Amino acid sequence: MTVVVTGGAGFIGANFIFYMLKVHPAYRIVCLDNLTYAGNLLTLSSVINSHNFRFIKADICDRSAVYSVFEQESPDIIVNFAAESHVDRSINAPEIFLRTNILGTEVLMDACLKYGIQRFHQISTDEVYGDISPQSKIMYYTEESALHPSSPYSSSKAGADLLVLAYHRTYGLPVTISRSSNNYGPYQFPEKLIPLMIANALKDKPLPVYGNGKNVRDWLYVADHCKAVDLIIHNGSVGEIYNVGGHNEMTNIDIVRLICKELHKPDSLIAFVKDRKGHDMRYAIDTTKIKNELGWIPETAFSDGFKRTIRWYLDNRPWCNAVMQRRGFF
Repeated sequence: MTVVVTGGAGFIGANFIFYMLKVHPAYRIVCLDNLTYAGNLLTLSSVINSHNFRFIKADICDRSAVYSVFEQESPDIIVNFAAESHVDRSINAPEIFLRTNILGTEVLMDACLKYGIQRFHQISTDEVYGDISPQSKIMYYTEESALHPSSPYSSSKAGADLLVLAYHRTYGLPVTISRSSNNYGPYQFPEKLIPLMIANALKDKPLPVYGNGKNVRDWLYVADHCKAVDLIIHNGSVGEIYNVGGHNEMTNIDIVRLICKELHKPDSLIAFVKDRKGHDMRYAIDTTKIKNELGWIPETAFSDGFKRTIRWYLDNRPWCNAVMQRRGFF
């Protein structure tokens, strides 16, 4: 079995590669990544020389490069993690998000149609549903909920989801989609909330928090997400969407305060800043479907995963510093 993982030098994609090589040692894993600012070969250093792993630098929007990979590797499964994913960046520069997240997905699916695959799996996000206001009668979004994305990022992911479903209906492409809540864990690029706050706190720098910090997110440990995707690509029903959540809803300010507590840093480092444009208040998804159909539930308690994550960043400061220096963070 050959699995092509796009965006595999990024946070979740790399963790998925580690998971697959461990759980399915007989599989061949091919990583296709363009090594944009959030992708880093340092992350894959522990597996780069494995006999059943291959890294290819390529842009998923480059049709000839993608087709070449399919011709060389004859993949059975495609898991598309490749995406521009930072909301702030999407507000400032929407075009690259539309290009990578929608057109790149189209190129991959065209390759799947041309060369044939067993499954194309699209990694999506709970942000495609939009937020849930405190006044709403809805408590959680299901896979049947309407899409109401708020940012250029989430709109591009919603567009990609619809395109994936269209390719299934129109061309019969065997697809699945997973929509996960906020992931946390090792190797996350330090522009996202948890690693950024850890990095800043360790240097006694201000911890910028949007607005009043009361925005709620559901936190999912990355290894649990990887297991869910593994179950979906092997046992999920073709044409279906699966919500993947951590059942750990917390406000952003509480997350930051926990980081201060764990690192023995004062709350006075917290600096409230002007809120993000169109900032969603609360994301919350119902994971009943994946539990009932595939038996998946998140296994990592937030208290355990959170401490494990902080310990990883403390033990891997050279990786953090190298990534941040290379990308111009200092």
